[in-house]
Amino acid sequence: MSHLDHLSDICLFPDNAMTCEELLKALNEYVDDEAALAVCREFAEHLAGCNPCQVVVDNIRQTIALYKAGEPYRMPPEFEARLRNSLQERWQQKFGKVD
Repeated sequence: MSHLDHLSDICLFPDNAMTCEELLKALNEYVDDEAALAVCREFAEHLAGCNPCQVVVDNIRQTIALYKAGEPYRMPPEFEARLRNSLQERWQQKFGKVD
């Protein structure tokens, strides 16, 4: 069963084919499997005919799968402290001192 087989005929882009820009705007819902109401058949049709968008979607899906399968890693305390200090300094340079 395809990822989009369950989608209804409701379409956000009814009059013309979905563009790469429209696909990228709807991508979060698609890769999060929350696309039933936000994405239409044009999404699948666009992916079928657009290799660059296929690559983007596949890479994002693989990244999400790797992230979800990964184990949490605790940073060494001295690195964590250096990182925190560096981020705080940059924040203060850009936005001013935090109260």
